[in-house]
Amino acid sequence: MGGGRGNPFVLDLREFGGAFGDLGTLLPLMLGAIAVAGLAPAPVLLGFAAFYIGSALYYRLPIPVQPMKAVGAVILTAGATPAELAASGAMLGAALLLLGATGWIARIARLVPVAALTGLQVGLGATLGWMSLEMMAGAPVVAAVALAALAGMFAAPRWPWAPVALAASALAAHFLGAPGLEIAPAGGLALAPPPWPGVAELERAVSVLALPQLSLTVTNAVLVTALVAGDYFGDRAAHATPARLSITSGLANLLLTPLGAQPMCHGAGGLAAHYRFGARTGTAPLLMGAMLAALAVLPAGPAAIAAIPAAGLGALLLAASIELALSKRLFESAPALWPAIAVSAGVTVWTGPFWGLLAGCAAELARRAGARALGRAGAGGG
Repeated sequence: MGGGRGNPFVLDLREFGGAFGDLGTLLPLMLGAIAVAGLAPAPVLLGFAAFYIGSALYYRLPIPVQPMKAVGAVILTAGATPAELAASGAMLGAALLLLGATGWIARIARLVPVAALTGLQVGLGATLGWMSLEMMAGAPVVAAVALAALAGMFAAPRWPWAPVALAASALAAHFLGAPGLEIAPAGGLALAPPPWPGVAELERAVSVLALPQLSLTVTNAVLVTALVAGDYFGDRAAHATPARLSITSGLANLLLTPLGAQPMCHGAGGLAAHYRFGARTGTAPLLMGAMLAALAVLPAGPAAIAAIPAAGLGALLLAASIELALSKRLFESAPALWPAIAVSAGVTVWTGPFWGLLAGCAAELARRAGARALGRAGAGGG
């Protein structure tokens, strides 16, 4: 834990703006879990606050905290009980802690070709971009207002354009009658843990929630997040390794989800979002954690967040998706790697990150085998 790891905490307008960068991912899934699954708002908000603050203090970089997306999708489409979510979060936490503590996650990282991870990053960015367009389609005028505000980044990149865009979109939505995020807060401010899951709930927590989420977390929240952190911060992100990202995600879920928090992880898209809107130190996640903690103790906190229109959040998500997909590594990749990158990206968009990663690995291994065969044939012919 040397002093050179991370960046010194700095409080300025860029860090303040960067703190809001990942709300396009955080708010819809967080508020959806409260509204649909009936999670108590206070433990959910406090869970994200604790994980954000802990990540800020440990990494001293804008390492994000996000709801687990596969779990969030199940909540919004098929529903899940608080007991199922607590059980799945604890199981995922234990698995991630084991992978990180034993070093197995580092072995996985060494086996994965960079071309496959680059394609995975492009595919995740494209997926987030499509999601952002769907969010903006419901209120295109509101989205246009938010995008116009975000365009200010090109003229004055140090100003906090993310909160400005959210405020402008909320104001436009108010005058145009566009809806915000729909939420019916449940559970009040109670901090009581969810009930103990029954056998059927445990089975569903494993098969429907934990197993589909684990592959997504290992790829996006651990492997690609470590890769993107290295791209942005170089040696300052030397401690943001796959093993440590796996351990911090594991500890957060193992300790907090049994108390009513939502299953959480890091995420490459969230890191790109915080960075795109100005975050360069741990100050941005520290500010976000403090704001979420404050909202947890305010009776109208979740409702106040829900007043932000989905179209405004979609605009933030679009900017983050472009930042994630169009990485420096993509443009510097050798032409020989393009097929594997394209395969990984395409399959990620079509079926998901786990299969995209496997397809990209297979394509790159096939390319290497072909290159070796051609080399042997050329040597034999000489």
